[in-house]
Parts: sequence; C-alpha cells; structure tokens
Amino acid sequence: MDFSTDRPTFFINPDYRPMTGAAKPVIDPATLETVGAIAAAADGEIDAVLTAAAKAQAGWKKLDAKSRARHLHAVANAIEAADFTRCAELMVREMGKPYPEAIGEIANCAPIFRYYAEMARDEAGKIAGTTQAGSFQYARYEPYGTSVHIMPYNFPILLMCWTVAASLAAGNACVIKPAEATTLSTLDYIKVFRSLPQGLVSCLPGGAATAQALITSERTHAVAFTGSVAAGKAVAVACAERMKPCIIEAGGSDPLIISQHAPLDVAAAGSVTAAFHLTGQVCTSAERFFVVDAVHDRFVELFAEKTRALRIGNGLDKTEIGPLVSEAARAKVMRLVDDAVRSGAKAVTGGRIPPAHNVGWFYEPTILTGVTSDMAIVREECFGPVAAICRVENFDEAIGLANDSPFGLGASVFTTDLAEAHEAAERLEAGMVWVNNPLIDNDALPFGGWKASGLGRELGRQGLDAFRRSKMVIIDHKPAIQDWWYPYPDSWFREAGGRKHV
Repeated sequence: MDFSTDRPTFFINPDYRPMTGAAKPVIDPATLETVGAIAAAADGEIDAVLTAAAKAQAGWKKLDAKSRARHLHAVANAIEAADFTRCAELMVREMGKPYPEAIGEIANCAPIFRYYAEMARDEAGKIAGTTQAGSFQYARYEPYGTSVHIMPYNFPILLMCWTVAASLAAGNACVIKPAEATTLSTLDYIKVFRSLPQGLVSCLPGGAATAQALITSERTHAVAFTGSVAAGKAVAVACAERMKPCIIEAGGSDPLIISQHAPLDVAAAGSVTAAFHLTGQVCTSAERFFVVDAVHDRFVELFAEKTRALRIGNGLDKTEIGPLVSEAARAKVMRLVDDAVRSGAKAVTGGRIPPAHNVGWFYEPTILTGVTSDMAIVREECFGPVAAICRVENFDEAIGLANDSPFGLGASVFTTDLAEAHEAAERLEAGMVWVNNPLIDNDALPFGGWKASGLGRELGRQGLDAFRRSKMVIIDHKPAIQDWWYPYPDSWFREAGGRKHV
C-alpha cells in the first residue's frame, strides 16, 4: 500500500479497510513535509473491530497449546522473511528515528513470538500438593478475551510485539491502537499477522478518544499501555472503575551513577547511548547523572568529547541524533534546559537548536553541569537529548539522590567495585538496574517500573500472566461424604449453661 496517496485505513486481519473519518496529515519532524494521512476510528469501525475480535477469540481460546504455538512461530517466520525497508522508512519519516534503529527494531521482533509460543506451552498451570486424600487440586490459566494495546511512538513495533505476543500466547484476541505519530509504519508492519485466524489481530488508528472507547468498552477485557505518567494514571483509573486488569509502563527520569571506581572510557561511551539514544526519547533514557566528585571533571571531559562527535540530521542520512517527534516535545526540552541554566547550571555541550538544522524539531545533545536536585529538569521527565549532571561526594549520596524521585523505571551504574554493584542492585528503587551496560532487556526477564513509572510487567513469565487469569480446580475422583459437611456431629459441640455452642 502507498500510504502517501491512499485514503486512511484500519486493519482487521487479514484486510485493510478504508476509514470514514476526516483525514489528518502526518508531518515529517525533520523536514515538516507531509508523509501521508491518518484518521480517527468512527464508532462503526470500533464496533467492527470488536465484533471480529470476539468471534476470532472464541475459536482461538479453544486451540491446544501446540497449535497456538505453531501459529505464533508462523508469525515469527513472516517477520524473518519480510522486507521491512518501506516500513522502516515510514517510521523515520513519521517520528525521526535514525534508519538503523528503525530497521533494527522492526526486523528483530521474531524472538518474542518464539519465546511466548514455547512459554505458553510449558506454563499451562500448576498441580499443588493436595490438602485432602483422594483429591486432585490444581490451577489452570485462561485468557481474558480481547486485549487492548495502546502504543507509544518511540518503539511502536517492538513494544507492540512484546505485549501482543504474550496476549496471543495466552489465548486472547488483540486490538492495537498505535500512536498517532507512528500509525503508518504500524499499519505497514501489521501484515506479519496475516497467517493468524481472521479478525484475531486488528489495528485501529485514532487518538485519546479512540483509546478511551476501547478501554471503557464492555467487549474488551485487559489493557496494555505505554506512555506518559499522566495518561498512564488516567488509563489505570478507567480500568480500575471497571475492574479491568492493565499493564502500565509510564516512563521515568532514570538515574545514572558514575562511581569513583567506574571505568571512565566505558562509562563515557555508555552514557552517550544511555542519554542520547533516539534523541533521548526512550522511557529508560538516563536523564539524571550523579557523578562522584573524585572522577567528576574527567568523566565530564570524556563524556562531552564523545557527545560532540554525534551527527545531527535527518534519520534517513548518516546520523545518530534525529529530530524530536514534535514541536511540543522540543519546547518542553528547551523549557527545562533554559530553566536549569537560569538557576545556575552550565551547558557544556548543546543547549540550543543546531544552526544548521533550523527546519524541523532538532535540538543539540546537551550536557548540563552544576545541576542541583531541586531543579525542574531533575524533578520532571525531560524526554529529550539532555544529560543533567549532579556532582556528589560519594556513592552513598549518589544512591540517595537517585532514589529521591517520583519515578522508578530503570537505573544505571558504572563501577568495577563488586560490592558497589551489588549494593546498587539492592538499594536502587527501580524496576530494572543496569551495571556497566545500560538499556539492555531480556525476553525472559520482567520489564517495568516502580512508583509512578508503572503497574505490572511486560516480558518473562509475568508478561504472560498479565494476559491470563487463574482458576483453582478441585476434583475428587472418588466422591465421599466429608466429615466437615453439615450437619456437625454432636461431638463438635460443648455444653455451657445448658446451651450448646460450636
């Protein structure tokens, strides 16, 4: 499909269907040119998606584990066989991600489908030690029904595959509500699900109103959301009002500690990626740096040197730093940086719009020193290419300041001291801790945050359990009258004042 000329569409597996709503242009954040058009789902389109999902899920949940796994492996095969050049180019033009990152994200999702295909076959329930002779007692897992997946723009394909693979493996149908900024690339990618039963996976474009309609519908039964804290809280409240389970990944302001025992060359190189990957638009980006005084100046020198070598430009060119996703996103970054500088911080690198890129939403990768813990840039999520550095006396102070935050998604440490590494893993208040290698994830380990950074977990066994409910089953294969059933025998009562008491 040529999304730049075709009318807006939505997807009910295996078909694209035209949308009836008014078209809205998609703007390239690097060039401000029009890439294509999208529309918000109308009531009839939402109804069509949910009707198809319910019908498909009725059959899908009855499949045996081996057959369901075979379907998920077929999706993985389709991913491995596909040419995603166009999809990656669309993503670059929609939200500015450098092409190597876009093609890497969308081409490397097959393993998550294979992981959950086999996880669901292996983790089907639990037989418990019996509490009563002659009784078979176990737990089984069953799907919820139809799950809703509300996706962010920064990793629209990877994060979608994380939760969709788990939900499908659990036996659910899936409705994907892509971010408006990455709708075209998501629609292009969605073809990999065509081997699945008709209607089992759908992609329904739209904004907040579409998300709200899907969350509040009685025909949806679980929600996965990735986005801002404010939106995450709204989703959690809406789900709680309906007793609907949800997974909320709500971003953060991750700390990164540079110990006096840090390997400074490695730390500086790793910090560049931790802070500036995807122009800092990663939920687990390192935003708050706590550098021990003994190595502060040398670390800043090395960090700045490597940062100045980064190339700024269109994601389709040879570049590491693309534009921010929108004018509003850049305005927030500029507000926080300008506020910090007015309050006494110093911009060692960046702190401005690059002179050579005054078209589009570009901002130079910025290192701030002299930052204090009361500045807004430390208290808020910046979500841009900014590393705010606080000088600290020692490792203990760094841990304390790192934890002094409403967020708790991830945290990173650079050190060669084994005691510090283990202490950081124990004391840091975050759902994930990285020592000497930030931003790594693992399909088999839970991904998610503490505090305001979220509820529930993606990936691993917990990621599968998020999309299925347990049922305790007790079967007595030799029916017998139990001695604790009514009526109680007289021997169970005691005499007291002429009256009997249990």
